Amino acid sequence: MTAVILDGMGGDFAPRTTVEGALLAARRGVEVLLVGDAVTLQAELTRLGGTHPLVTVVHAPDAIPIGEHSVREAVARRGSSIYVGMEALKRGEAQAFVSLGNTGAVLAVAFVVLGRLPGVERPALALLLPRPGSPVLFLDVGANAEARVSHMLQFARLGTTYMRHVQRVAAPRVGLLNIGEEPSKGSPFTIEVHEALTQTSDIDFVGNVEGREIVTGSADVIVTDGFTGNVALKLLEGTITMMFDQFARAARSSPFAMLGGALLRSPLRRMHHEFDYRRSGGAPLLGVNGIVMVGHGRSDATAVEGAVLTAAAAAEARMLDELRRAIDLEPAIGATSTSEDAARASG
Repeated sequence: MTAVILDGMGGDFAPRTTVEGALLAARRGVEVLLVGDAVTLQAELTRLGGTHPLVTVVHAPDAIPIGEHSVREAVARRGSSIYVGMEALKRGEAQAFVSLGNTGAVLAVAFVVLGRLPGVERPALALLLPRPGSPVLFLDVGANAEARVSHMLQFARLGTTYMRHVQRVAAPRVGLLNIGEEPSKGSPFTIEVHEALTQTSDIDFVGNVEGREIVTGSADVIVTDGFTGNVALKLLEGTITMMFDQFARAARSSPFAMLGGALLRSPLRRMHHEFDYRRSGGAPLLGVNGIVMVGHGRSDATAVEGAVLTAAAAAEARMLDELRRAIDLEPAIGATSTSEDAARASG
């Protein structure tokens, strides 16, 4: 049976949502190791009606708040739910780790405790973005503010492997985020990345994609550096939230608008479902030596369940083995150390 470690203290609404999400995932047949303050977690389990045979509480006396971003502090707090959970993953007590907590802390602790897969220069934080028809994997969305050409090639291979073996996309198409479709567009860096991707035989590269094509284009994987990816992601999240807020406000503006809103309620609900971040569950940290999933801090119990189930699916698909096959196992020239990567993860 697949076991997943869940940071019970991570997220804006923990431990209520994490405990409830753990119970939902357990009812779907996934064993969950719920890490955090044992008294707090047990009290929440009792409030929700008791324990489940597939849910085990693992005590961790400390928790790292969302607002703390110090890498040094994150890796020093070995009693935190993130650190205790990551060490349990390294010992093989479960096959995957999920946290909705401090993203910088998760990245830093993963770098230090798990390390990188052989041959991986920089792990990337990938996000499965919902869109009509099929989702798109967008990476890097924040693990690396700067990137080299070799990093971008590895992002493409990591993303391709994840989409093929976890999302079951037979032949994932890869696009490079840029300011124009032509190969000559963009900075000297993106032009060089485009040329390198064109020359690879193991990546189905479809060329440059512009910002609007993140959610409307034909690529299954879109690669960029972590700075650009994070800005684009936050802009997308804000735009979607603003649009639905404006729809709701307009529908209440007059009696006629309320009538129209009632007629549109069903299709708007379907559209809202299509763009609901809870459907993707979480963002996999691809390239570390373990299956690590980072969920949205605002996740509810349904999103927590989704992140746990996605992590379990990645483990069952033997994602780490597939990622190892996708990456050149020879050490990369100029690869940075684990401690340097951890420092860069702080943002």
